[in-house]
Amino acid sequence: MELTGRLAECSALGQVVAAVRTGESRVLVLSGEAGVGKSALLDYLVGQADGCRVTRTSGVQSEMELAFAGLHQLCAPVLDLLDRLPAPQREALQTVFGISAGPPPDMFLIGLGVLSLLAEAAEHQPLVCLVDDQQWLDRCSAQILSFVARRLDAESVALVFATREIGQVLTGLPEYPIGGLRDADARALLDAVLTSPIDAQVRDQLVAEAHGNPLALLELPRGLQLAGGFGVPGAVGIEESFVRRVNGMPDETRRLLVLAAAEPSGNDALVRRAAGLLGLRPEAAVAASDAGLAEFATRIRFRHPLVRSAAYCSASPAERREVHQALAAVTDGEADPDRRAWHRAQGAAGPDEEIADELERSAGRAQARSGFAATAAFLLRSAALTIDPVKRAGRALAAAQAELQTGAFDSAADLLTMAEEEQLSELQRARADLVHAQLAFLTNRGNDAPQLMLKAAKRLETVDVALARTTYLDALSAAIFAGRLAKPGGDVIEVARAAAAAPRPAVVRSADLLLDGNALHYRDGYAAGAETLHKALAGVGDGMTVEDELQLLWMATTSALRLWDADRWEQLSRRHVRLVRETGVLSNVALALTSLAYVSVFAGDLSAAATLTDEARAANEVTGGNLAPYGQLALAAFRGDRDETLALVAATEQDGTRRGEGIGLAFADWASAVLANGLGRYQDAAEAAERAFQDPRDELSMMLVPGELVEAAVRIGAIDTAHRACQVLGGMADATGTDWALGVYARSRAMISAGDTAERLYRDALAHLEKTRLKVELARAQLLYGEWLRRERRRTDAREHLRTAHASFEAMGLAGFAERAWRELQAAGGTARKRAVPTQSELTAQEGQIARMARDGLSNPEIATRLFISARTVQYHLRKVFSKLDITSRSQLDQVL
Repeated sequence: MELTGRLAECSALGQVVAAVRTGESRVLVLSGEAGVGKSALLDYLVGQADGCRVTRTSGVQSEMELAFAGLHQLCAPVLDLLDRLPAPQREALQTVFGISAGPPPDMFLIGLGVLSLLAEAAEHQPLVCLVDDQQWLDRCSAQILSFVARRLDAESVALVFATREIGQVLTGLPEYPIGGLRDADARALLDAVLTSPIDAQVRDQLVAEAHGNPLALLELPRGLQLAGGFGVPGAVGIEESFVRRVNGMPDETRRLLVLAAAEPSGNDALVRRAAGLLGLRPEAAVAASDAGLAEFATRIRFRHPLVRSAAYCSASPAERREVHQALAAVTDGEADPDRRAWHRAQGAAGPDEEIADELERSAGRAQARSGFAATAAFLLRSAALTIDPVKRAGRALAAAQAELQTGAFDSAADLLTMAEEEQLSELQRARADLVHAQLAFLTNRGNDAPQLMLKAAKRLETVDVALARTTYLDALSAAIFAGRLAKPGGDVIEVARAAAAAPRPAVVRSADLLLDGNALHYRDGYAAGAETLHKALAGVGDGMTVEDELQLLWMATTSALRLWDADRWEQLSRRHVRLVRETGVLSNVALALTSLAYVSVFAGDLSAAATLTDEARAANEVTGGNLAPYGQLALAAFRGDRDETLALVAATEQDGTRRGEGIGLAFADWASAVLANGLGRYQDAAEAAERAFQDPRDELSMMLVPGELVEAAVRIGAIDTAHRACQVLGGMADATGTDWALGVYARSRAMISAGDTAERLYRDALAHLEKTRLKVELARAQLLYGEWLRRERRRTDAREHLRTAHASFEAMGLAGFAERAWRELQAAGGTARKRAVPTQSELTAQEGQIARMARDGLSNPEIATRLFISARTVQYHLRKVFSKLDITSRSQLDQVL
């Protein structure tokens, strides 16, 4: 297609096509006002894409509430490739596109499925995907395509958007603003459409008024009486020009254009049936076609989206209702119930309970496909047509909850306000409080959420005991996150008191035991809740639905950690990760992966922990999550990387303080203490551990911090502080009796003891910790025992334990502790080979992630799923890894990483 001017724009589009032909992927956003030529540039790109497969979709303003409509149009030509996708991704797309029934899939699993589908389509032929009028895409489609655009890399896929303005979903993507034509090109285009010569001044006036907008140059001269070439038309905008031309049509043609504009599918047969109901003859289409406004063929096409908008908006409200009623009457309620319901709603003159009920059913279908934006839209319209105030409030509340699922928090808040303007029932008020609380927790995990959840739980006690208890558990979780920054009335101890007084259910479930145990733990002290928590953890998963289990697993894993139950902690963490991967519920994946990463850290498998942390970071990035970098903190601290740890600590403290997430500050203090103990900076370690230890509302002050504090306090002579911390450890060890707790307690007691007592305690610590898989804790016990032996002048015995500790730390990659053990070993008269520091390769961060996962035995599709990229991108980066590391197979990765 030839264009007037646009050399730079055509060059940029040519580069996009050239890149995908070489195996790369490209994303480009063409932005500019209506009529500036974005669609023409997309048409040009199609003409240049020889040898490429092209698929295309367009946003339609009146179709914005139909979930995944635009995405379905884009993917329809390649849906025959669905069978090549991993099962969770394939099933997610089959559900959202209505191919088969299934549970509502996670939005990010849908995005990953679309990414994989496009990559498969480009396997043998480059793929060019065009999205016109992106500003009118349904929100679900827009979110998914934004996700895909940010993950494309080496798939031979081009994704080009055309939009009027860069909205939130496209922010940050490569943009090419499309401005008006230069004056010379504008004059050339105008001359090409004028049917008779005009005065130069008149032509200049037209060019000036058009501001280089090609559509204006094409449309403004139409129908103007130029007085023999010398008259000057009055200034008029493009949209006004189209409105004038539509209104200038015969009345029957104008009404037919209104009807066609109201039906976004462009189905000519459907529109003709509706036209028959309205008494509009087929001949009415001829005038619209002759005037160049629309083509009535197998599919109705308007000359430009502005013509559709002009036709629809120029009609009176009564005319619009009339055409929607006709379209509803001819739309098949079995084959397309949602479109029929939408037309009925647009055609309603006032409240109508029957239509409101139908819209509610459409909302249910949209929710089953994870079309939460469409769910909210249907429910909002349903609420507007509902007479019963209780039903109306309930539908507005449900719409707010659907908007929460999409991350549209401002819209959720507006819908919540709408619901609260009604006379709410007690249950509805409780649910409104719950939405308020969820909104606060999801937006920042901050210190507002516990109080709001507590308020909702108390109100729910009288109307839904089961939901009340679930909400109390959520409130405890939120209070744990708030930690030392909790607001008055919302700290974990006060929440625990309220939860302990909650009504008891008729049948006690694991969830109830988990709530009771945690409430007792925080209200009455560590030992009070231990027995109940052990029972709760033993029953997690028994007879539960996957959804119920997922809701409990984070609290269950943290409870196992607090009980020093290493086996259960690992078991539940692995179960949590497996379930979020299998179900695709990616909103919880970062938390699950972080828990398992900590299991790996304490087991001494830092490479596995790094892989899990990479995956958690990728999940956090693509889901827009705000989880602090807890996994990275632990890794950096145990590795002894001072610069990285301090940078992460500073960022976590700043972000945690801003959002009111006190647990982040506790983790930062704990990581600082671990780092400093490893490096032998005991004063720094004592100060950091003391900060975390002083507030019982901080989760880690109850468990991981006391051991660090004892070790540091003894070294700086703060024996009273060491005794105080050791006493806390003793209470936990007595209550749980696990080898982990008993080992760390014995190790800590040994440090504040002397003579035979100290030696017996060190040996007890080693005996207990050898029964666990916690290699880091065992190596630290070996180090402390060796240091004590050296100070007791038993140099031969000291060398044995210090050499063992040094070798363990070296093998695990705990560089700080390894250096400390090496110094002590030298002081004891021993020697040990220090492992050479591996040379840093030139791997990028993503290449490093992929290389570690490949080393751990994951296949390309598995790596792609976990890093939210395509398998082709994984293969592309692995080739670069092999080249940079000078290896030829995956089996060699373990030797070089």
